[in-house]
Amino acid sequence: MANNYHNETSTTTTDANLDLVPNKFVSETCMDLFLIEMVDTICRTTTAETDNDSDAIFYKLETLGYSVGQRLVERFTKDRPRFVDTLDVVKFICKDLWTIMFKKQIDNLKTNHRGVYVLQDNGFRWFMRMSTDVGGSDSAKKAMPYVWFPCGIIRGALASLGVPTVVVAETSNLPQCTFQIKIVKQQ
Repeated sequence: MANNYHNETSTTTTDANLDLVPNKFVSETCMDLFLIEMVDTICRTTTAETDNDSDAIFYKLETLGYSVGQRLVERFTKDRPRFVDTLDVVKFICKDLWTIMFKKQIDNLKTNHRGVYVLQDNGFRWFMRMSTDVGGSDSAKKAMPYVWFPCGIIRGALASLGVPTVVVAETSNLPQCTFQIKIVKQQ
């Protein structure tokens, strides 16, 4: 009688074995839907706690984004040389970090060379699937919580690179979004 059982041998996981495992990535659509649900859940639960306090929602989303931004920069700059000046750091955000997060670079970067940078994304990925019944300013108003998380990501990434900032976002015409970065002068 033939043995129908397969004899499996136990293997020990080593660093060499981990190198053979392909990197696993999350589906873009899955990530987009997760972020939409995350913002919706924070808005819903915070509103229930604090009677529609948008400052509390902003604080939660921006703080969460700040932590994510710090971790992203730690991971993706560990093998890079240090940045020389603030403009190089902002260019890294516009080119490399934005590409990692949104699969494209920032469309426009402007600066007054006095510590203010304006990043413009004409097709902000998280706004591409958004719409409301009314449209226009109503859509822009409802979209604001969805830019607070990326504001935190930008601020956290810059802080991790040694550039303390204040980041403010605005949108008036979806899917366009503008992020204004102000460098905080250290005393």
